[in-house]
Amino acid sequence: MKPHREVASPNHGPRPSGSAIDMLILHYTGMPDAAAALERLCDPETRVSAHYLVDRDGTVTVMVPEERRAWHAGVASWRGATDINDRSIGIELVNPGHQWGYLPFPPEQMSVLVELCRGIVSRHAIDPGHVLGHSDIAPVRKNDPGELFDWRGLALAGVGWWPDPDPVPRDWRPLPLAGLRAALRLIGYDCPDNGGRETDRAVVRAFQRHWLPDRVSGRIDRSTAHRIVQLAGLLERT
Repeated sequence: MKPHREVASPNHGPRPSGSAIDMLILHYTGMPDAAAALERLCDPETRVSAHYLVDRDGTVTVMVPEERRAWHAGVASWRGATDINDRSIGIELVNPGHQWGYLPFPPEQMSVLVELCRGIVSRHAIDPGHVLGHSDIAPVRKNDPGELFDWRGLALAGVGWWPDPDPVPRDWRPLPLAGLRAALRLIGYDCPDNGGRETDRAVVRAFQRHWLPDRVSGRIDRSTAHRIVQLAGLLERT
């Protein structure tokens, strides 16, 4: 891996006393290029930052020390916790994103990300189920790192959680909507019963981007419903 370079962002603060780092959140920059992303992440007026920026050629820029609280998650929630910045490490991956021409993440970028993430999850004993995308913790607002990100490959490399999908039995019947919302909440998603249709669709799209990236529709088809139940069931048994 290339040596890390340091470009300090002013956008950070202290972590609350006694808070433990137990989450790793992955983002894409969603900017036209790396220079624009770095400028934004270091602009005090934006009030956004991340601990690391990984360029498409594998260059890693350190912007905020891990012991400090970077401002990358915004309004977010996972398994009922809303203090995501307090307890997480944030990594930005250079990618123009859906707005500027979404691209696959190249091997050079992914291999360096794997090595970087391995060190982070080891240092902080982060549970595989707490390696997440921005869209997982903020599904109504965010799409990143998106459906082209290789969550399965990351997990096979030792970072994150990825049970392969089970086949959907021919006679399997999906749970009613209330049951699927409860299953999504068990996985970790903020999916309230009174959120409305648009919230439901946003949460399902976020779920699909992570767990069924070939079918990002926001609709709960049989494969999506079965995958939700599979993951919730695995977590319920642990």
